Amino acid sequence: MSSDHAKKSQLRAVPERNADTPALPFDRAPAPAKPEDAPPQCSRCFGTGYEVVAGKGARRCPCREQTAQSKLADSARIPRRYDACNLQSYYPAPNNGTQLKAFNYAYRLVREYPAVGRGLLFMGPCGVGKTHLAVAILRGLVEKGVGCLFYESGSLLKEIQDSYNPISKTSELGVLAPIYQAEVLVLDELGASKPTDWVRDTLAQVIGTRYNDRKLTIFTTNYLDARRQPADETLEDRIGVRLRSRLFEMCKTVTVEGDDYRRKFDATQV
Repeated sequence: MSSDHAKKSQLRAVPERNADTPALPFDRAPAPAKPEDAPPQCSRCFGTGYEVVAGKGARRCPCREQTAQSKLADSARIPRRYDACNLQSYYPAPNNGTQLKAFNYAYRLVREYPAVGRGLLFMGPCGVGKTHLAVAILRGLVEKGVGCLFYESGSLLKEIQDSYNPISKTSELGVLAPIYQAEVLVLDELGASKPTDWVRDTLAQVIGTRYNDRKLTIFTTNYLDARRQPADETLEDRIGVRLRSRLFEMCKTVTVEGDDYRRKFDATQV
């Protein structure tokens, strides 16, 4: 082999660099990634997404289902406050038939979905587990691969208002599109916002669209259909006659009674 040919064989290609960036000598170039630096692979499918079952062939690996569920759970926008809320962690108060009944409705909806024609409207005082059950339904449906979304009604209205701000990077349609498209929506604290004409019209638009598209919706509210005290407001007072009428068709109304469980935290030592 000639000396010129030996020199040529030692030449190495290097990536182009910016004129202001000094070149690194070969002995200081970054070391290639080591196998242990790579993300761990599933021991069943080794990253292919399918596991081989002896005598049966290939099937979708459970690791992919877990990944899909994690993405659905993240996109559901469930607040961290309710991380522990599921059907297994809901305990009806002793001798409280309304809470047990509400739990049964929630459990049945998850079990029978998608063969479900109507959502649920949980109504009752604060601290009786309405939101817990609504979130538990979402978690149960996410485990079945259903796309879900959680919104507190006041937060939704605020996001829509913010979209009118010219400085905002969102549009009204950008806020509402996920609401319209969600396979199952939880709208928490219905009626909590001051019932102005704009609030009622906006809620009518949101709920009316899902009503027309036959989208399953779960609602919670602190307002009842009947006044227990002369000064009480009803759900109809807060959202209007037309919208309350639609909710009768969209949802099974479930009244939940009981003591405010949050009061127990007042006696907790800090």
